[in-house]
Amino acid sequence: MKKVSIIIPAYNEEKTIEKILKKIISVKLPLEKEIIVVNDGSTDKTKEILENLKEKYNIKVIHKINEGKGSAIKEGLKLANGDIIIIQDADLEYDPNDYIKLIEPILKGESKVVYGSRLRKFRKNKFSHISYLIGGIIVTLITNILYKVFLTDEPTGYKVFHKDLKNILINAKANKFDWEPEITAKILRKGYKIIEVPINYYPRKKSEGKKIRWRDGLDAILTLIKWRFKKIEWKIKFQT
Repeated sequence: MKKVSIIIPAYNEEKTIEKILKKIISVKLPLEKEIIVVNDGSTDKTKEILENLKEKYNIKVIHKINEGKGSAIKEGLKLANGDIIIIQDADLEYDPNDYIKLIEPILKGESKVVYGSRLRKFRKNKFSHISYLIGGIIVTLITNILYKVFLTDEPTGYKVFHKDLKNILINAKANKFDWEPEITAKILRKGYKIIEVPINYYPRKKSEGKKIRWRDGLDAILTLIKWRFKKIEWKIKFQT
């Protein structure tokens, strides 16, 4: 393996986008880093900031209309050439210093999917509101019941994949936050093992720009149920 693609969906993140890019660039990895930022129709200065930074930091930048996190990730995947794919939020809730732990199981051939679990480091990590914690636990519990697994943090923002799963990721039907439970469902139904590693988590509040809402938790549950029983066509191929 030679390269890791880091895909950053961004919507109205003018306060944090350069900070997270600096953190990513400063992390030392045994692989080349390819950074792809997808501006999902931001209405603040995110677009202008990215245009000013793309040459400075040697990053790929995509600008699109606002359709949601899943849509932005799928657009980024079209440009991704890495052997490993990391999904990175544009805020500062997740720490790029955890990358080495996240890619290690894939480098060792232990799994092709790794999730960063905030709950495996529960005593150190805090949550901005108890409702987010409870909502995440409920979504994870339903995932475990439906798919007979033992995850601790399905809604985590740190999801890492071997390039062999690119077909599943880019052909997901969902375009918003429900992209994540959909690909979890399809990966598990396909028989892949998801390994979890503990990660650091620095939550922000709604007043600081946190975008996920209670409705997204409900959508996640409905998505998990839907794809547990829905017939899946596995013959779709990603065209390069």
